[in-house]
Amino acid sequence: MSILNSELRIETSLGNEYLNSICNDFETDEFPTRRTGETAQVELPRGRGTAYLAARPGELTIRAEAATEQGLSALKFMLSLRLEKAAQAEKPELAWTGDGCDITVLPGLREMQVRRVAQVTPLIRRITLAGEDLQRFTRDGIHIRLLIPPAGLDKPEWPRPAKNGRRTWPPEERRPTQRLYTIRRIDAAAGEIDVDFVLHGDAGIASGWAARAMPGDIVGMIGPGGGEIDEADWYLIAGDETAIPAIARIFEAMPAQARGLALIEVADADEIQALVPPAGVELKWLLRRGRPAGESDLLAEAAIAAPLPSEGRFQCWLGAEAETARRLRHHWRQVLRLPKHAVSAVAYWHRGEPGH
Repeated sequence: MSILNSELRIETSLGNEYLNSICNDFETDEFPTRRTGETAQVELPRGRGTAYLAARPGELTIRAEAATEQGLSALKFMLSLRLEKAAQAEKPELAWTGDGCDITVLPGLREMQVRRVAQVTPLIRRITLAGEDLQRFTRDGIHIRLLIPPAGLDKPEWPRPAKNGRRTWPPEERRPTQRLYTIRRIDAAAGEIDVDFVLHGDAGIASGWAARAMPGDIVGMIGPGGGEIDEADWYLIAGDETAIPAIARIFEAMPAQARGLALIEVADADEIQALVPPAGVELKWLLRRGRPAGESDLLAEAAIAAPLPSEGRFQCWLGAEAETARRLRHHWRQVLRLPKHAVSAVAYWHRGEPGH
């Protein structure tokens, strides 16, 4: 398998300071990072890319390596973002060289068209999107970013790759809004994916778009990336309505002999979906019964009370409102002292924050 690589070099007397700042950011986000003197190495999850950093007298050199254009593009983006943050006082000009530096379209970008719309539950609307060349979306992650164009545009405009590793976006009035979602189902041969939306009125950009979506409507899609969990013998899986697509995909990826507990909090019995975990994984639905989403402790309390195995490989995963995710992250990492590779508590949304 051939490896793609790009290099970024800047002249600076602060190379070691920038290197440490970049590594600190990656470590905070729990990327595997190794430092040796004035060099460092950062790994993307599941072997999707590696960055090599070296601070030499008068310069900082960064080399990015990945097996795919999408992986290389994502790695360069993350590195440039962190370098610009570290070097905001100097503001060096960033220009990558090597593979992927002459492309004019983002490797993971697809223009998609609404093919079908279905109401799964009173609050969940499923949009089937159609597009070309979707095989890569069957691997390398279950999450995508949907790009929702402003209403009234004759022709949607999408971000383009820039020499600095970032993205060049259209002007504000033509710029699409991006939101993170999970691919609920994919049929690459048919050129289709399903995305489930939680409807909560026109206040949310994505929710409002989903409520009005009709066959023929156009959206952009970037991805895939992230969302998988490691194989284990026992699982604790927890989430609210927003995490159901990810939980369904996690169930599909579990080994047939998997054991564990899944907890899903929803508004009421009408929101229960037909999910099928492995036979050894117990599924419990937690009903809020009138309590607003994000204001209930049902999910957090049930996940905290769940007994964990004393031996064997296990994984704890949660996707929910930000405060619930914070509570479980603190409980698993700080109270129980579980290893970071065995836990993931992700904020899928923020209560009180408009625009989702």
